[in-house]
Amino acid sequence: MRKIKLLPPAGEVSAQPTEGEVVRAGLFPLRRFAPPPPLGGGFRNIAVALCAIALTAGASEPSERLADPAQEAHARALFREVRCLVCQNESIDDSEAQLAGDLRRIVREQVKAGRSDREIRAFLVERYGEFVLLKPPFSAGNAVLWLAPVGILLIGGALMVGLLRRRAPAEGELSQDEEERLKRLLQDD
Repeated sequence: MRKIKLLPPAGEVSAQPTEGEVVRAGLFPLRRFAPPPPLGGGFRNIAVALCAIALTAGASEPSERLADPAQEAHARALFREVRCLVCQNESIDDSEAQLAGDLRRIVREQVKAGRSDREIRAFLVERYGEFVLLKPPFSAGNAVLWLAPVGILLIGGALMVGLLRRRAPAEGELSQDEEERLKRLLQDD
């Protein structure tokens, strides 16, 4: 037979029920389940190994990497500066899209050929436009995008000041008829 323990009124402290007891609160019993047994060393090691394998699954294939570690590090630094054109706000280093893989291959080929960062960026911009760079350099082409909001705010502010200055000041004095009408309205209340 099950033990049923009733909860005490609010404010009183009660002992914790033991495992397997049913605690009755209100109309429905709340079953306390025994805590799960601790993970054994073997299962834990297998779980950690599977997590490690899953984390390395996103890394590039060894066949894609450059043989020279310095060149590979240089290429990976450039990956963080180039935008994935499919994902748009991710670098090609973070993206899993096929186009990002193609861009990584192109950058690796350029690095392997001995081109400088500037030459590689220029090649990518010539081929894909300035949008391919996560941080495009300030130029006349993108200056409009940066300066347009400031210009709109300045124009809007100038229009507001002009409208407020053109507004006719309100007359301070009432005519004789208006004063009498106001007195009558105030007396009616």
